[in-house]
Formats: sequence, structure tokens, C-alpha cells
Amino acid sequence: MNKILLIIKREYFSRVKKKSFLVLTFLVPVLFIGMIVGIGYLTAKQDELGDKKKIEVVDESGLFVNKLHNTGTITYSYTTQTAAAAQSTLIKDGYDYLLHIPATLTGVQVIGEKKGGIFMLSSIEHELSSVSQAHNLQIAGIDTAVLAKAQKTISIEPLEIGEKGEVKDAHTEAAYGVGILSAFLIYFSLFLYGSQVMRGVIEEKVSRIIEVVISSVKPFQLMLGKIIGVGMVGLTQFVLWIVLSVGLSTVAGTAMMHNSPMAKQQQVAMHQGSSTGTHDAIAAAPTKNDDDSAAGVMKSIQELPIVSIICYFLFYFTFGYLLYSALFAAVGSAVDSETETQQFMLPVTLPLIFTFALGQSFIVNNPDSTLSVWLSIIPFTSPIAMMIRVPFGHIPAWQLITSICSMILGFMFTTWVAARIYRVGILMYGKKASYKELVKWFFYKE
Repeated sequence: MNKILLIIKREYFSRVKKKSFLVLTFLVPVLFIGMIVGIGYLTAKQDELGDKKKIEVVDESGLFVNKLHNTGTITYSYTTQTAAAAQSTLIKDGYDYLLHIPATLTGVQVIGEKKGGIFMLSSIEHELSSVSQAHNLQIAGIDTAVLAKAQKTISIEPLEIGEKGEVKDAHTEAAYGVGILSAFLIYFSLFLYGSQVMRGVIEEKVSRIIEVVISSVKPFQLMLGKIIGVGMVGLTQFVLWIVLSVGLSTVAGTAMMHNSPMAKQQQVAMHQGSSTGTHDAIAAAPTKNDDDSAAGVMKSIQELPIVSIICYFLFYFTFGYLLYSALFAAVGSAVDSETETQQFMLPVTLPLIFTFALGQSFIVNNPDSTLSVWLSIIPFTSPIAMMIRVPFGHIPAWQLITSICSMILGFMFTTWVAARIYRVGILMYGKKASYKELVKWFFYKE
């Protein structure tokens, strides 16, 4: 046991003390929060920051003249020239594209020196369709106002019944986002830290350091110490990421809420109300905008069982890593270079790839289906499938207990199998291993 602890200590501190570990640990949360804030800012300012497109319209039908609405990125100008004449002087006249609308409304074209963007073309199609539909309704004698009222969109508020019978917000969108993010982090980390174990085994094997080490410790002790040591590095990094991300997101969220247009309008309204002795300005202030939506999303995430989700995440990360790292270590012991690992990597990682791909479409929409339940119980797929299901809640206790027990038993069995291959593979040189060879190594006696 003391030898395993020494190996764990060496693997852990040799990685934690590296500058790359410290930089990555503190930089990732900052980049992650910055990315979210940047995406939100750019999305809100897309009309101001986007390229302005000037479009010259040749409307041979006469139906769309002065009826297409300008946007923050598109400006329409109308001409009485023919399409050929307008096209010949398009760039000279300072336009980016020519919108040619034939009299029959078939074969509408957008012509330009550069390919039109998807969103620009979609916006033009939407404008043309709206004007055309309004015209057709008018010809048919249908009041567009009455039709718009009849086509009013109905929004659904998802609710769920709590354990005590109370009705509360289901927070479906927040559960979806947290579930997919948790599954992605586990998917990413199993590859990242499992590959570190595999590369470490290959490096020690190729440099022949392993021959010296094996003279002092058993192969199983070496493998287990390496797996646990690297796993503790990953666990340390994830705990720090969670703490830093929560802290930074709280600070960023507070700053954004304080500096949002909604907050500034409310401050102005309160100031006006206090100076006039009335609350008319406050009542006149807007009550809902994009900032309210952002606040609603943050509130939805905060109302999820975050503590339980983090606990389950740490468990499934730990045992998922231990299970797969044992297999990665076995693969590393069977080859002499990283390029030779490809033939063994696909069968090992295929369950992860399959479950993550299926999780984004099937599991999130059917978290309680038979397939989702089985995927959350099978050890090789459980870390990802269960982390997608957990934020949606209402997982029966027997499923959680069965999943946890299967993960623990799966780790023990996988480690035993990998250890039997590892003990032989680390001392094999110059011979390309095959699946048949791995089976022979497994059945070799001590």
C-alpha cells in the first residue's frame, strides 16, 4: 500500500506543480465566462457590428416597391432600370447585391460579386413572403388583422409536481443545458486524462524506465497508482474550475444586471418618481426585455438541484475516469508508440461516442425511456447518460443505486482485466500486439 501511495504522490505532484496545470486551471474559467459574455454581447450588438448590405431592388411585378423593411444590416433601394442595366452598374453605384423580382414572382434572384450569407438570404425571403402573403390575403378579401389574431402563438409554461405535491417550474431549458454541459465535460475529461495515462505508460515503456520501476513494485500497483494519481489531478482541476466558474459567473452576472439597460431605466424612473412625488415614471418603465430573459435563465439554473448535480458529476467523473483509464493503461502497455494505439482505441471509446451523440437527441427528449435507463446503468455508458438525466430529476432510487453499484463493480472488473494485460504488455518490445495476443496475455499465469 505504501508503494501505491508513493506512486500516487509522484504522479499527482509532478503534474500539479507544472506551470501548464496552473495556467490551464485558472485560465479556463476566465475564458469560459468570457466566451459566454462575448457571445451574449455580440448577439445583442449584431445589428450594429454586422456588415451593412446595400441591396438594389428591380421589382418587375410592382408589388414590393417601398414595402420591404430595412434592418440593422440590410438597406433596400428601388430602381426603375432593367435588371441587366442595374447589374452592369451595381458595384459602381455602391450596391452589394441586386434583388431581381420577375413579374411572375418565380425565379427571384440575388446577384452580387460575393456569395450572400445564409441569414441575409433568409431575411430577404422572409420579407418577400410577408409582403406576398399580405397581398394575396387582401385580394381574397381576408382581413389581415383578424387573421393575425387568429394565428396568435400560444406559449407553454412547463410545470412539475414536487415531492410534497407542490406545483413548480420545470426549468426544462436549464435542465437541458446543464445536462448536455455535464455530459460534455465528462466526455472531454475521460479522453483528456485517460490519454495522459496512456501516454505516460508508453513513455515509460519506450524509455525503459519501467524495467527499473518493476523491480521495486508490482505491475498492478504501478498501474493503479498511475491511474489514481492522474485522476486526482483531474479531480483537483475540476473542483477548482467549478469554484472559480461559480464565483466568476456570479460576479459577471451581477455586473451585467447592474449595468443592463433595464436596470438603468429603473434607476432613472425611481429618480423621476422621487423628484415628482409620483410613481408614474416607474409604472411607465418597461417590464420585460432581453435582460429579463437572461435573468430568468440564471434563476432557472440556480433553482436546479445544483449541489446534487455536482455530487453526481464528481462521482461519475471519478469512476468513469477510473474505468476508462484502466483500459487506456492496458492499451498503452500493448504498443510502442502512440500511432499504434488507433486499432485499440475505437472499441474502447465507441461507447462514449455513441452515448454522447445519442444523448443530444434521444436521451434529453426521453430521459425516462427504457433505452435511457439501460444506458445509465451499463458502466461504459453510465457516466454520460446519467449526467444528462440527473438535471431532469425524478430518477427512481433503484436506478441510481443500480447505476452507482454497476459503476463501482465495472471499475473493479475492468481494472482486473486491464491489470492482467498490463503486467505482460509493459515488458513487451518490438512486437505489434493484436487482439489475439492480448487474449494470450490475459491468460498468462503470474
